[in-house]
Amino acid sequence: MAINHICNIPASKMLAGITEARSVNISEKLPALDEKLDALLAGIAGDLAGDLAGDAEAFRLASRDMLRNGTYKPTGRAKPASEYLLKAAREGTFPRINTAVDINNYISLKYMVPISLWDIDKAGGRPLTIDLGHPGEKYVFNDAGQEIDLKDLVCGVLQDAEAGRIPVINPVKDSMLTKTDPASVNIGYVVYYPAAAGSREHLMIILNEIAGLLRGITEDEVITAIAESVEK
Repeated sequence: MAINHICNIPASKMLAGITEARSVNISEKLPALDEKLDALLAGIAGDLAGDLAGDAEAFRLASRDMLRNGTYKPTGRAKPASEYLLKAAREGTFPRINTAVDINNYISLKYMVPISLWDIDKAGGRPLTIDLGHPGEKYVFNDAGQEIDLKDLVCGVLQDAEAGRIPVINPVKDSMLTKTDPASVNIGYVVYYPAAAGSREHLMIILNEIAGLLRGITEDEVITAIAESVEK
């Protein structure tokens, strides 16, 4: 298994970290994850205002700035998904879905960076290009059929010979097209990492933490990489 995704966002602004895993048991309980998540939530619950401690606040702000491209403004409902998770943690409504999603949400909240999760098989095994959404591009992100406008929003895009560009993930809401479900076995994560706040080495720490947790629900290969960027 090799990672062949590329990132068309300049590396001075954003790095796209990738972790992929095969043959996962997506719903298998992982007590170590539950313990880590419980401890993280206990330190946040009830704190409804104020800046976050340590580097978390810097990453929260940098993640917003990372999404300021063209006409896209990361405010209100257009905020990074990591901020929705922070709000839920503070209000005591943090979602618990399954181990694969909980890994996504735990790491996103811990490091205050948005992360996408997708089903590799639903994507046809095709590589992603991390790019800005084009005018008119949109996709459905929930069972109710609601759509998100993707113009100038960072997206993970599949390339199809007939359909052309097919955006499937972004740092705010992922598409229903490649959303994981209880039958998913081959999955991938994209960490949208604000370059201004950290380093490639720090991003690899995050990716390896995701990989370490995933090894608790698969005996198959788990790999990590930083997507090749248009700007080194």
